[in-house]
Amino acid sequence: MDADEVRERAGSLPREPGVYLFEQGRDDTRRVLYVGKAVDLCDRVRSYADPRSERIAKMVERAETIDFAVTDTETQALLLEANLIKRHRPPYNVRLKDDKSYPLVQLTDHAVPRIEVTRDPEDGATIYGPFTDKGRVETVVKALRETYGLRGCSDHKYSNRDRPCLDYEMGICTAPCTGEISETEYAEDVEAVTRYFEGETGVLADPLRREMETAAQNQEFERAANLRDKLGAVEALHGEGDTAVSDSGGSQTTDVLGAAIEGERAIVARLHAEGGKLVERDRHTLEAPDGEGTAGVYQAFIPQYYAERDLPDRILCAESPADPDIEAWLESEGVTLGVPGAGREATLVDLALKNARQRGGTDDESGRLADALGIDHPSRIEGFDVSHAQGRSAVGSNVTFVDGSPAKSDYRRKKLTERNDDYANMRELVRWRALRAVEGRDDRPDPDLLLIDGGDGQLGAARDALAETGWDVPAVALAKDEEMVITPDRVYDWDDDAPQLHLLQRVRDEAHRFAVQYHQTLRDDVSTTLDEVPGIGPETRKRLLRRFGSVDNVRTASDEELTAIDGIGEQTAETIRTRLQ
Repeated sequence: MDADEVRERAGSLPREPGVYLFEQGRDDTRRVLYVGKAVDLCDRVRSYADPRSERIAKMVERAETIDFAVTDTETQALLLEANLIKRHRPPYNVRLKDDKSYPLVQLTDHAVPRIEVTRDPEDGATIYGPFTDKGRVETVVKALRETYGLRGCSDHKYSNRDRPCLDYEMGICTAPCTGEISETEYAEDVEAVTRYFEGETGVLADPLRREMETAAQNQEFERAANLRDKLGAVEALHGEGDTAVSDSGGSQTTDVLGAAIEGERAIVARLHAEGGKLVERDRHTLEAPDGEGTAGVYQAFIPQYYAERDLPDRILCAESPADPDIEAWLESEGVTLGVPGAGREATLVDLALKNARQRGGTDDESGRLADALGIDHPSRIEGFDVSHAQGRSAVGSNVTFVDGSPAKSDYRRKKLTERNDDYANMRELVRWRALRAVEGRDDRPDPDLLLIDGGDGQLGAARDALAETGWDVPAVALAKDEEMVITPDRVYDWDDDAPQLHLLQRVRDEAHRFAVQYHQTLRDDVSTTLDEVPGIGPETRKRLLRRFGSVDNVRTASDEELTAIDGIGEQTAETIRTRLQ
């Protein structure tokens, strides 16, 4: 895209706040190269006709189209930008290598819409946000459901009900699924909810305030206090009622940030203090394209890091993010942003910088692992394990660690083909994950490293699956008995206290725990189902499972096969067939 094309596209954009996306390719092959925010979309995009750096010039040259989204406020543009960077992982943005994003509220594209808080909205849904405080948003959505009765169930549950569910009994749904309210009346309630999110706060605040006053008059003080808290959340969602957090009780929280850049990788060290005492230290890795300074790192880190974390009362940086939108957003949330020049606060910033510049060490296990294996810094590691009982109830686990910590929202599990073959099970599990990645059906970012629970055989099976699907991700295995790390080229026998080994052990142990937990759940479900059949005791149940392997196989067995089991006569066989249908 040349300068004239940029100017032409910019001329068609609105003069409103929003986000813009430089994209390469079209339709299904489209790839987002860069995401930015703007107070005036037209002016901001036009400035790319004269790029401010060689890196941005390369991005513009590669771009073929420019997309955009309008927001109501500059703050919403800031938060939406952070969400889109997380989702699309554009190569020309500074990116925090985790997958947190800001919550949205969606009204689904359905004749009877459902309302829910989400980070991954459905196609066609009406979306509001993003918002900074998930707890506040959930409180507001609950208050809306209590007032207007919008459903929260899936479309599948909605279309298959013959009587109202528990939400109806609790008073948070008007049960349009069973005709307790007409679609026309329900649409009026949806309209009221829409008006609230479009800024008419009184649609929800007024009935809550009346209810609170009534509760207080009736001396229902606990209920009145709960309603007061809800009312505060309802008003604060639109920027009303937010005040700076005071430190009168000596409980002020402070995050101190220090950033260092190494090539295309940036490290941000965070020191967390409560009541004047340091209580937590951690380090975070970002992808920082060439030419990006530390101010840009802070500018990217702050909105992305606090996407799913509580904001502190103060944030201290070694350098200003130089972004008035970030400063305005933090101020609206009651957060003080400072760049101290002297005193104890400046000493804390220096300490954060030292942590950011530190190479290796026990608190940089990922860096040690990268050095030991000769790979890129593995900020994101996925672990795999399988579990079964002599081939029955076979399952696989897929856990995720980001910067050495479990990211449980990205855990996945899968039922596997019932067979007593660990290698085949591992091949099936990794192939399933790889196919979802290459076909774009997995919403998680690609990992930097796969860790296989097992030895050379399990690693070979996993690599076969990677080769078959074309998913290019390095994989290693960790054997339990000798704690040897196995790669395609060699075997490592690290010291027991090696930090990189500790990281792999945590991932391996968590994958094992998650797989065993799922296996036990399935096994218990089968046992419970057979326990409900009269005439089936523990020994007979064991014989049935040994013979048929699963309750599904028992269900489809013939009378001759069932009565061949000791303790099962024709009457019991008929009972089994009836109860398991």
